[in-house]
Amino acid sequence: METINALGRRKAAVARVYLSDGKGKITVNGRDYKEYFGAETLQYVVTQPLVLLNVVDKYDINVNLDGGGVKGQAEALRHGITRALIIIDAECKSKLKAEGFVTRDPREVERKKPGQPKARRRFQFSKR
Repeated sequence: METINALGRRKAAVARVYLSDGKGKITVNGRDYKEYFGAETLQYVVTQPLVLLNVVDKYDINVNLDGGGVKGQAEALRHGITRALIIIDAECKSKLKAEGFVTRDPREVERKKPGQPKARRRFQFSKR
């Protein structure tokens, strides 16, 4: 099997995922994913699709992560891994979709408008 690449996104984070046959090594920006994502909850989020399909030690995953914060990056990586797994085996899509990994979360930060301190917050108003 040649390398399969997929793209995962979440908020401002973009994960370019390169998936190939291997022993289950996940490398993020040249570092091991456990080192990159310190919190165990984020490590869990990253491996969710692999654990669901019982393919944790079947593929090596190399990732370029860019933008966003740590949680957004972890979820973007989960999305990218899910898309790569669907390219390999379309049969597993229903399982992954049932868990909500296939859907790209569309929520983005709303832009700040002129004449206001934040996106929706107005400056304090007083009649006097």
